[in-house]
Amino acid sequence: MKHDYKKIGLKSGLEIHQQLDTHKLFCSCPSILRQDNPEYEIHRTLNPVVGETGIVDQAVKHEAAQNKNFTYQVYDTNCLVELDEEPPHAINQEALKIALQIAHLLNCKIFPTTQIMRKTVTDGSNTSGFQRTALIAYDGYIKISSKKKITIDYLMLEEDSARKAPNSTSTYKLDRLGIPLVEIATGPHMNTPEEIKEAALKLGEILRACKVKRGLGTIRQDVNISIKGSKRVEIKGFQDTKMMIKTIDKEISRQQECVEKNTCKNEVRKANPDATSSFLRPMPGAARMYPETDHPILKISRELINETKKNLPKLQSENSSYLKEFGLNDELIKLILKRNKVEEFKILAKTSQNHDLIAKSLTIFPKEIAKKENKSLIEIEKILNPHALEAILEQVDKKIASNDVKLVLQKIAKGIPLKEALEKSDIDLQSETEAIIKQKPGLSQGAYMGLLMGKFKGQVSGKEIADILKKLL
Repeated sequence: MKHDYKKIGLKSGLEIHQQLDTHKLFCSCPSILRQDNPEYEIHRTLNPVVGETGIVDQAVKHEAAQNKNFTYQVYDTNCLVELDEEPPHAINQEALKIALQIAHLLNCKIFPTTQIMRKTVTDGSNTSGFQRTALIAYDGYIKISSKKKITIDYLMLEEDSARKAPNSTSTYKLDRLGIPLVEIATGPHMNTPEEIKEAALKLGEILRACKVKRGLGTIRQDVNISIKGSKRVEIKGFQDTKMMIKTIDKEISRQQECVEKNTCKNEVRKANPDATSSFLRPMPGAARMYPETDHPILKISRELINETKKNLPKLQSENSSYLKEFGLNDELIKLILKRNKVEEFKILAKTSQNHDLIAKSLTIFPKEIAKKENKSLIEIEKILNPHALEAILEQVDKKIASNDVKLVLQKIAKGIPLKEALEKSDIDLQSETEAIIKQKPGLSQGAYMGLLMGKFKGQVSGKEIADILKKLL
């Protein structure tokens, strides 16, 4: 159902949680998710505590009222910090630097001194009953296509929660607990679902430019929505921006019904796959926050702020514009961006003017060779690294033709030394082709191609064979 968003007074903001690609925030444990069986389990009961305001938060009361006992699955990649049996270690400096880079890209002001806080959480997702979080930056903005500024209210650096074990409501795995997260909150300045979606995509582009984790579950998007006469509702758990517009429209309809019945509530709801939402808990407030007494005040030096500002990564849109200057087609640009090969492209572009060949050598050829050699792409890319590619490209038009590059790469992937791989075979391709045609007359060009490729097994390129066949058939 399409709504008149201006008439109903739609106001909306976003909260984005993004995992950073480093070790954990308050210990040196690796940030990896486990699919195997845990080493052992521990059991806890979590109790609500008063926040800094001296009262227990209503959302915490709601969770605690369920009187659950929790089981935690522990792995050999966990330590006593995650079990809440040891104080937090010094904050992860790499995670802090990434958070500062994101803050710069969001045009935020950075706090030189900040207090790490405890946010009370009694739903079982933290062994301690709280989540550690630090306010890093504030008062930023992004711009969307209408030139409208969407304010960034704050950026937090915090630890991720434990994740529920499959088919359980009270058992959690401790593999995810403690992975560094940034939480970004915008102001309520989006007035249509389309603006909300565009802002979410823009924030996603900024995050992906930095060292963040990729894949399902590494980014979580929540939307705050209200209309005239209603109260703010937070919808949690958008995994796919494609569902945003439909879910927001359904939430507007639900809030309109609540306004008519005078049943509006401040609450947190869960985004469902069918674009509906369901009640999770009351809206939390400031009462669940209190200072982390096991960690010193966090000081962010001017030197660190300047260092992170000086080395900012480029956004995908900027990289796309850069790559277009080399005459690459959209498909090759998309592949380079998807595989994060922009920096390697920049290096190799100083070696060769054949930019299409560079792009294919970085993206298409390694994938094809990995499949042919029955090896992983990671393994092939370690062999065909930028240094190896640079050495090969330097020989184009000297020892080899551009059409020979893939063949040379295949040889190197097999373990043949570069010098030997660059040597041309002494095969008399024309005579060999004439002999095959004489032995098996009347076949199609494709059939002859297959026979010759099979006979020479990578010693000559497909292009060379095709050229000879065109000449002889």
